[in-house]
Amino acid sequence: MRRTKIIATLGPATDDPGVLERMFLAGTDVVRVNFSHGEWDSHQRRIDMVREVSAKLGLYIGVLGDLQGPKIRIRRFVESPVELVEGQQFVLDSAMAGDAGTVEAVGVAYEGLAADVRPNDKLLLDDGHLMLEVEQVSGTKIICRVLAGGELGNQKGINRHGGGLSAPALTEKDREDIVFAAQANVDWVAVSFVRSADDVNEARKLLRDAGGTGHIVAKIERSEAVKNLEAIIDASDAVMVARGDLGVETGYAGLTGLQKKIIRKARHRHKITITATQMMESMIHNQVPTRAEVSDVANAVMDGTDAVMLSAESAVGEHPVKAIKTMAEVCEGAETYRLVSSKLRRHDEHFEYVDQAIAMAVMYTANHMDVHAIIALTESGSTALWMSRIRSDIPIYAFTRHEATLRRITLYRGVYPVLFDVTDADPEGLYNSIFKRLLDLGQASEGDLLIFTKGDMRGVTGGTNAMTILRLTGQ
Repeated sequence: MRRTKIIATLGPATDDPGVLERMFLAGTDVVRVNFSHGEWDSHQRRIDMVREVSAKLGLYIGVLGDLQGPKIRIRRFVESPVELVEGQQFVLDSAMAGDAGTVEAVGVAYEGLAADVRPNDKLLLDDGHLMLEVEQVSGTKIICRVLAGGELGNQKGINRHGGGLSAPALTEKDREDIVFAAQANVDWVAVSFVRSADDVNEARKLLRDAGGTGHIVAKIERSEAVKNLEAIIDASDAVMVARGDLGVETGYAGLTGLQKKIIRKARHRHKITITATQMMESMIHNQVPTRAEVSDVANAVMDGTDAVMLSAESAVGEHPVKAIKTMAEVCEGAETYRLVSSKLRRHDEHFEYVDQAIAMAVMYTANHMDVHAIIALTESGSTALWMSRIRSDIPIYAFTRHEATLRRITLYRGVYPVLFDVTDADPEGLYNSIFKRLLDLGQASEGDLLIFTKGDMRGVTGGTNAMTILRLTGQ
């Protein structure tokens, strides 16, 4: 079974229920709703379709709502695109009309840019494809010299090399979108351009105040986020390695090493990681990825990422189903090389929760016995999460009665959701009920050795306090 999860971005290419069904059967575990594009009505329609199609197929598909964040980008040209030539002067002006850009100047959506930059600063446009050097700042005008030219289209992003832009992570639009996300009952909310743990805490509070129960993903794409990485990881439920803006701000030379560092630190802190941006971009138009893209996805899998994400490949691509199938195949191939450390945590580590201690005992036992699968009877999914942080090559089945937990678990590497109401099960026949469920699902065979975790008080969140080792029988 594939352990690394796949996130597919929704868009015009996925609006046919038939296409969505084939995407789910091809291996999609979570869908991403990009709040940067479209209105609430279209987002709700797509979320409703996801839930209808997944229910029809008997699958659990998580929903991730991705906030837009601050618009640090240029505005529009009279005729797009324009061609910037190395050595020419080019002006960025926040006071310029939104659609009046020329080859000499263009408007800027972020009004605070002029206050954030100084002469000799390097500004990168369109994910670093073009580079400008600031020569002078005059009022709202930033007068630059083109260091690396090329074609520049409408509404491309702006980054300052080394970071330092003061735009807050959460805009007024983001705050409104968080309320929508709560009403739509999304499972994960991704916060763009996070700078510190305070941004994560603010987003979580806004979501809870609106009645939302989703978990928070911190997108690591600013230099400031790298400096505050450990605090951000601790404050969040998951982190996304958003390699586009991150590579531009920190430099591409060290991006691969930085990706590995983020994944390693997040796993050590028992958090989820998502690796994103341009993973199979050539498949927007082509049916076969490049060898570099295959290596890129495989590298992230072998680093231990929980999930890999498709963006435009699925949202607007010509072959969304093929892209998902291909990514699933690459993930499965990479998983045959178990390079992620399965070492147990340090002997002197303090366990904060009982279920964390049980998870450690389970994985220690599994490392020394021929265990086929682990079954966690869970309310919140936390025990399954602890276990998946240590080792993910033994399948972990999270048996739970909660729809929200079933959908959230779809993002945990090596963890699979199973609907099971432990409060309705006969205590005397509990194991037989679970055995039958596994056999019906075709995920185990008679004679397999299994480990169970459960709590004495069934139906209590955080109540896991027992481990049992059993041999599966057909009785």
